Amino acid sequence: MKTLNKHLPKTQYVHEYVDQVFETVKKRNPNEMEFQQAVKEVFYSLVPVLEKNSHYIQQAILERIVEPDRIVSFKVSWVDDHGNVKVNRGFRVQFSNHIGPYKGGLRFHPSVNASIIKFLGFEQIFKNSLTGQPIGGGKGGSDFDPKGKSDAEIMRFCQAFMTELSKYIGPDVDVPAGDIGVGAREIGYMFGQYKKLRGAYEAGVLTGKGIGYGGSLGRKEATGYGAVYFVEEMLKDAGESFNGSTVVVSGSGNVSIYAIEKAMQLGATVVACSDSNGYIYDKGGIDLATVKRLKEVENKRISEYVDEHPDAIYMDGCTGIWSVPCDIALPCATQNEIDENAAALLVSNGVKAVGEGANMPSTLEAIDVFLENNVLFAPAKAANAGGVSVSALEMAQNSARQYWTLEEVDSKLHDIMKNIYTKSKKAAEEYGYAGNLVIGANIAGFVKVADAMIEQGI
Repeated sequence: MKTLNKHLPKTQYVHEYVDQVFETVKKRNPNEMEFQQAVKEVFYSLVPVLEKNSHYIQQAILERIVEPDRIVSFKVSWVDDHGNVKVNRGFRVQFSNHIGPYKGGLRFHPSVNASIIKFLGFEQIFKNSLTGQPIGGGKGGSDFDPKGKSDAEIMRFCQAFMTELSKYIGPDVDVPAGDIGVGAREIGYMFGQYKKLRGAYEAGVLTGKGIGYGGSLGRKEATGYGAVYFVEEMLKDAGESFNGSTVVVSGSGNVSIYAIEKAMQLGATVVACSDSNGYIYDKGGIDLATVKRLKEVENKRISEYVDEHPDAIYMDGCTGIWSVPCDIALPCATQNEIDENAAALLVSNGVKAVGEGANMPSTLEAIDVFLENNVLFAPAKAANAGGVSVSALEMAQNSARQYWTLEEVDSKLHDIMKNIYTKSKKAAEEYGYAGNLVIGANIAGFVKVADAMIEQGI
């Protein structure tokens, strides 16, 4: 990095500094587009903070926070039901443990690679900081695809995966959880293998466990409920509400289902949801019981919804869901599912608010479209924090060897999401970007971690 001229006007100096650090990130992480996207969105949001707090530059916080403490990649060999040996690749990235043990989910999906895991882990630093819970940032997973696999195959894969992962995790070191492709079943298989390997019952090593052996009530619902709680606060400030609104929710997995459920409880009509093949549109409001049964019990495609609800429409291609007119859009499927064109279509159809239930579901260009058109926008690292918040509550219950009621957990989750909204809003206002929750969430999450890094030394 070339030496910067400190006599430049402060704003120009900070922008050039951020430019240089980001160029280094691109050189060190070539072709990792998702990771670069996540870093760029955070870095340029922090310009006003760096202008007012030059000690963050002097302490090289950006250079340090963008480098993981470690990245682990390992081979996962397992045997399918036909006796064939299969090989997948496993990952764990441990980014920051300055405010608590590394914490972040495990994703089993064919798209998983180093860039995906690094972007998720980097986002997790700030998301976990925003929760107010003592947890650092990490992420992991594998390019294993659970779809079409038998329970026995999934069990054998999870056991093989945990045999390698167990070397790097622990209740006070790194606490994984679930993510796409990893639910209570997979967590159970991995916990069982970890227990055998350790020869001890360390309940706090994984979250998202079954209720009967250390899991928390409310964890399954937490990410979807949390996203709606956050958006609810954002709407209230604008004099809007879920009540009477038309809502589109992408996806039909865990996050989507419980975002739909909570939105409906607040009086919304949810008219569309999707899976990786296509989407359904039910003008009168989708039947959530049918979606739950198809997805959570029968493991079927969303297209089968129309067999039972002939007034509904099924369309191939999941991205087309954003053509459905709505007041509120909740992207809850996967990263970059809303691009600039989809965002423009939502705006032209009158969308009032967008709440990101998935990790980074909107491209940077899409976010610009929303903000330029005064659409209320709840960024993922804030709105998506409900799941990890309840995971931290699960860790607390494990440490205390006690269970909280569903009402207690849900109340704590609601308070956490309200506090995240308040912190994001105040940070945006403090630095001159009132109403911009993207900048506000990034700043609020960053400052807590950066201060802890400085206090703990180089």
